[in-house]
Amino acid sequence: MASLVAGLGNPGPEHARTRHNIGQMALDRLPFADELSWGAKFKGALAARGAGDARTWFLKPGTYMNLSGESVGPACAYHKIPPEDVLVVHDELDLRFGVMAFKGGGGLAGHNGLRSVAQALGSTDFKRLRLGVGRPLDGRDPRAHVLGRFDEGERAALDDLLTEAGRAVALFSEKGFERAASAYSRRDVLAGAEGEC
Repeated sequence: MASLVAGLGNPGPEHARTRHNIGQMALDRLPFADELSWGAKFKGALAARGAGDARTWFLKPGTYMNLSGESVGPACAYHKIPPEDVLVVHDELDLRFGVMAFKGGGGLAGHNGLRSVAQALGSTDFKRLRLGVGRPLDGRDPRAHVLGRFDEGERAALDDLLTEAGRAVALFSEKGFERAASAYSRRDVLAGAEGEC
């Protein structure tokens, strides 16, 4: 069955390297990123790899985060991809920085991007790859935290996190959700071991 991977974020250079855009940043680090040809479609950028039932579509919505479904929904409808074959890659406040975890559907945890996708698909059965950005430790508003840029300590480790996230997405596209979740779920990239929430 064909699948779709959506990396969430906000448009514009002012958002390009912020925590909220880590989902799109992960797609830029796919092991085969240089092979992908991106085109403007479905209010975003779309690329494909593979053929027939083995094809995976990669989508970077060009909408703001809270309107992500306006890109994901039409792309899935056009390519006849059901919610359970969609993987959404997104930032996650409830995981500390460096922890990544697959999730097979379920709640939306107050994430506006996930909420928009769920509304567009009419389902919460889509899969997720949650990339931890942690909660602010200085009492800052969480919204300001996710819209902010990574701090110096995080930037030093960000490359490793994005590389591993790219590999995880590639495994999903090639071997499916169960295989990817088994290999990468709740992985603490910085520790090189399984992490905690």
